[in-house]
Amino acid sequence: MLGECEETLRGTVTSELVRICPEDYQGITPKLSVRAGDNVKAGAPLFYDKNHPEMLFASPVSGVVTNIERGEKRRILYIEVKADKTTDYVDFGSKKPATLSGEEVKKTILDAGIWFLIKQRPYDVVAVPGKAPRDIFVTGFDSAPLAPSYDFLLQNREADLQAGFDALAKLTAGKVFLSISPKSSNKGLREAKNVVINEFDGPHPAGNVGVQINRLKPVNRGETVWTLTALDVAIIGHLFNTGIVDLTRTVALTGSEVKQTGYWKMVIGTQLKQLFLNNVTEGISLRYISGNPLTGKKIDADGVLRAGHSQVTVIPEGDDVHEAFGWASLSPKRYSAGCTYPTLKKAYRMDARMLGGPRAIIVSNEYDKVFPMDIYPEQLIKAIIAFNIDKMEALGIYEVAPEDFALCEFVDTSKLELQHIVRTGLDMLRKEME
Repeated sequence: MLGECEETLRGTVTSELVRICPEDYQGITPKLSVRAGDNVKAGAPLFYDKNHPEMLFASPVSGVVTNIERGEKRRILYIEVKADKTTDYVDFGSKKPATLSGEEVKKTILDAGIWFLIKQRPYDVVAVPGKAPRDIFVTGFDSAPLAPSYDFLLQNREADLQAGFDALAKLTAGKVFLSISPKSSNKGLREAKNVVINEFDGPHPAGNVGVQINRLKPVNRGETVWTLTALDVAIIGHLFNTGIVDLTRTVALTGSEVKQTGYWKMVIGTQLKQLFLNNVTEGISLRYISGNPLTGKKIDADGVLRAGHSQVTVIPEGDDVHEAFGWASLSPKRYSAGCTYPTLKKAYRMDARMLGGPRAIIVSNEYDKVFPMDIYPEQLIKAIIAFNIDKMEALGIYEVAPEDFALCEFVDTSKLELQHIVRTGLDMLRKEME
């Protein structure tokens, strides 16, 4: 895709209002810790998980809670904080993970409200603190379209990375696996201690932690593993080194409709309208995405950076495009994954159109061409749709997450929302099994 990020730090983006969306944290039932009008510090809890009250979720800024927006059935849509000009942090005290027990490390992360950085498989949800993981897997690069460089994002973060790895090593009786790209030159990754380093090379989804788990040590029924990105490990390490919760991310602005790509620093929940102002194509309908084009979250032009994302993408919506021959067009500007027409270029200005409607699954093995895991994706999708638990288990449901099916969704002739199907199946299975 056109619109790769230029490796230049452009500056810092701040906004008066910061919004935290509980739906970004999969698998929790949020209960409020604050009310409108309350003053909070950065690192103070805004809400907690109903089923695990010890699991707190920290405010990224200090300020006043101005609004708590609710949707259907009183579901919390977002918590809005009016940020102070100068951030006031809760001081949790600096600690050396190597001198702490596993329970002390866990309590420190939970109390600081950043446990949400750790996910678990099966089910791809925020890790349940009471379930000890067999192993922990950390991905040290991102291979998604227009993805930012982890080497750039983790510059000068060697001390935080190592502290984070030391902390993770205390949380499992197994191993901490770190997967990096052969092209990576970051010393914090290449020379990390207390981890097992593996190199993964190849096109997307080589950077997906699910692919790495499948290649290294697959998840079987009854087993639990935890997953993180190296960016999240650095945030955990920063907590131990400094005693504060700093949810600032270096974010890549990418996409064919961005005039000036680059990197900006901002906390999660920051409003992005000033980032887009006079910096995107005008006069056409645009798709704004927090995240990458395959798995990111659609947002408005005045939307916010969602939790867990270090990339913002802008591509054409495509709803104002009218082509004379549709799919039969032989235009060299069109990309085809199935060779319906010639693909002559190396990079394309892709838009958000589906170019077709949902239909019955067409058995063509097209999923297998972009799905490198030792799993039959078409059969697994069918089993999920039918909610056949025995077949889902036999076909590897415990190993996968929605992101693992993003490329399948992209090439899918049937135009099915595969990531949504997998997410629904995982949620139903978790409810049934637990």
